[in-house]
Amino acid sequence: MDEQQLIQESDYKAVRSSGAGGQNVNKVSSKVELHFRLEETQGLSEEEKQRALKKLSSRLTNSGELILQCDESRSQHKNKEIVTQRFLELVKQAIVKPKIRKKTKTPKAAKLKRLREKKKLSEKKATRKDPLKD
Repeated sequence: MDEQQLIQESDYKAVRSSGAGGQNVNKVSSKVELHFRLEETQGLSEEEKQRALKKLSSRLTNSGELILQCDESRSQHKNKEIVTQRFLELVKQAIVKPKIRKKTKTPKAAKLKRLREKKKLSEKKATRKDPLKD
């Protein structure tokens, strides 16, 4: 994964933020949107692309574009940094190869312990006095 390549390939758009903020919010475009086309990137190998497409399929638009946005800060630059970090973390998590589960056998000691407990319980129940026979 080439982070610099991914950042260069992403498009940033500054738009007006919603919510409270007084007059500042009406005239300053502080919200930042990041648009990224996952299929066309050169920053990921084919295998990484396929894994990312599969994991991020629910977050992609119909045209295969990943859109992230941030309006946490009143500063456009700070929002751009935040959205870039989120984007890189998201891609890193998406391309992680899942560990292959190794099958293990139940230890012999565990099986014997289970059988001993079972036998003890059945003996306890068998030795109980029958209330109808007196």
